[in-house]
Amino acid sequence: MTLIANKKAHLKYAPLENFSAGIELLGTEVKALRAKLGSLDGARVVIRGGEAFIIGMTIPPYQAANAPKSYDPERARRLLLDKKEIATLLAAESKKGLTIIPFEVYNSKRFVKARVSIVRGKGKSDRREDLKKRDAERETGRILKNR
Repeated sequence: MTLIANKKAHLKYAPLENFSAGIELLGTEVKALRAKLGSLDGARVVIRGGEAFIIGMTIPPYQAANAPKSYDPERARRLLLDKKEIATLLAAESKKGLTIIPFEVYNSKRFVKARVSIVRGKGKSDRREDLKKRDAERETGRILKNR
């Protein structure tokens, strides 16, 4: 079940490779995510010291009155990945034109995980083609539904 999603990511980026990663969160952050609070707009993944972190992901406090004063809603959150996956992400991060972004945060049984992807940015023409394909599929669906 998807908790929060990066809705504009499919328009701006073409995914090349997907990874599923656990996220190191506080208890109140998990509660906030399950209440569908939070945002992935502008979030990205960076590799530092052999570990992967999500930067720019916003999770507001679950109960603002009970949140500690030192709580930072945009703190860097560590991703739980294998060494091979981190090496793959590090290699992709060093290549020009590629970036790593989180597409969604979801529940997997009792765990909260993120689907991160190595992506390449789309140009305007690619975006227009995607919109045309989507509109054509929508029209064919309408025609078939009305038969």
